[in-house]
This record gives sequence, C-alpha cells and structure tokens, in this order.
Amino acid sequence: MKFRPLHDRVVVRRLAAEEKSSGGIIIPDTAQEKPMEGEVVAAGPGARDERGLIVALEVKAGDRVLFGKWSGTEVKLDGEELLIMKESDLMGVIEGTPAAKKKAA
Repeated sequence: MKFRPLHDRVVVRRLAAEEKSSGGIIIPDTAQEKPMEGEVVAAGPGARDERGLIVALEVKAGDRVLFGKWSGTEVKLDGEELLIMKESDLMGVIEGTPAAKKKAA
C-alpha cells in the first residue's frame, strides 16, 4: 500500500531507542520511553496561506527529525507502526551524524 499525506502533514518512523543507559545499565522494553527522534517517510505538498498559495514544507523524506513526546497520531500501515503529524509538531531536523558520547571516567 502506498500512503501520501495531505497538506502540511508528515509521516514519521520512530528510530530505535537506546537499550543501555550511559552507566551501562540495560533498560527493559517495558521501562523504555518511546523515542522522540524519527525519520520522515513521506511529506505532503504543503499548507495554503491566506492568498490560497501552497507553502512548501521544509522537511522531506529521509530527514531525521525531533518531535514532542506526545506528538502525532500512531497508525499501522503494512504492519509498520508510524506517526502522522503536522510539520509544526516537529521541533527540528538533525543534520550530520550524532556526536560520539564520552565515556564516564
């Protein structure tokens, strides 16, 4: 099935959560918080402004993004859990690779 979001909505796939804490403690699945980082799977064409012109979205498929803990609506498409949210619910785009975490001394 192919899904195309409308207007200023985006479809986001959550990225996997860390399974260990910074101290090396393994966190069980039941105690883990849902990650607030994801990858944009699809994006709509954009929202209309007051003159009726379409304003394009700033995100595109493949962007890594940060979003609020309770943002979006969870849906299941082709057996995969995804989030549908408005672009305004996104906090920002993560660019480049994440910096390596320093180990505790």
